[in-house]
Amino acid sequence: MLKYILAGIISYLIGSISSAHLICKKYYGIDIRKYGSGNPGATNVFRVVGGRAAVAVYAADFLKGFLVAALAKLIGGDTLALFSGLFVIVGHDWSLFLNFNGGKGIATSMGVVIALAPKAALFSFMVGAAAILLTRYVSLGSVVGSAFFPLFLVIFRYPAKYIAYGVIIAAIAIYRHRTNIKRLIAGKEHKLGEKIRP
Repeated sequence: MLKYILAGIISYLIGSISSAHLICKKYYGIDIRKYGSGNPGATNVFRVVGGRAAVAVYAADFLKGFLVAALAKLIGGDTLALFSGLFVIVGHDWSLFLNFNGGKGIATSMGVVIALAPKAALFSFMVGAAAILLTRYVSLGSVVGSAFFPLFLVIFRYPAKYIAYGVIIAAIAIYRHRTNIKRLIAGKEHKLGEKIRP
């Protein structure tokens, strides 16, 4: 039990480190939460300050998810890895350092699932990427890719605990995109490539 408590706390704190907030503060002198959509994530960083910063943010968020899950699996096996992966996502989405707010968790979740269920993760990524290419809505691609992840876990016959886990993290991702979904329905969501200068 102590192992899981420590893993949860450490994973949550790592997840709480917002690369978008830190990079934009240090290199661009802005609080990314005050610009664009206000979301401290790669898509909003891309719209506000550009591609190079967005790539750095996505890579950092992906790596924290991947490394936490991979190390937890190495140390304690699948169950500890699933547990730690969930808490690093929760930390990213509800960051201790950003007054329990945060990003949408897609890059961090992708890092986690690539470490734990790579085949299902890659197929869900391809579905999400296709949706983005067809519509130019990153939020729609994120929601669609997340929704398909549990289905691919079933298709590729992952254990039941992985499927349950996939449903949980997909639900979190979709919940975090609830305002985007409302804007999509209203026709007010920004498309990929639309710039918002600070």
